[in-house]
Amino acid sequence: MIIRLATLNDIDAIMQLIAQVVPVMNASGNFQWDSTYPSAEVFRNDIAQEQLWVTEVDGMVAGIAAITTDQEDEYRHAGMDITQTAIVTHRLAVGLDYRGLHIAEALLKQAEVVARNSGIDILRIDTNSNNKATRKLFPKLGYEFTGETGFKFRPNLRFYCYEKVLGQ
Repeated sequence: MIIRLATLNDIDAIMQLIAQVVPVMNASGNFQWDSTYPSAEVFRNDIAQEQLWVTEVDGMVAGIAAITTDQEDEYRHAGMDITQTAIVTHRLAVGLDYRGLHIAEALLKQAEVVARNSGIDILRIDTNSNNKATRKLFPKLGYEFTGETGFKFRPNLRFYCYEKVLGQ
């Protein structure tokens, strides 16, 4: 398994992964993503900002995560102080053929590496309240539930927010 920054050459593989994952998410009641989000343009922007990471397995894109400092204003409603700089993981996904290989864990560990290299000790992440897999994964990796919120861009959904402080 290799974790590296994504390049524009990865866009087709990333979009194939998204096209595979979204119907499975939706079928399980998780409507966080759909046919319009995340888009290739969103990923191009992540790549331009050098914040999109991919996991390769045998030369194939197996997982992705945007590791950013972008915090949603609504995090305030979930007990987070958004005036604090934090590393925030967005758009975390693992291809169906690669489930069970701990790829999401590896990408979240990469977020810790980015945080340490940036001198930032707070990590944050959110997930749709119906995403049982991530709600189980985040606490396993030391993230603590901070609260629940909604987001303007997905007005009918609820999201659980988590935070991890490095060094604890």
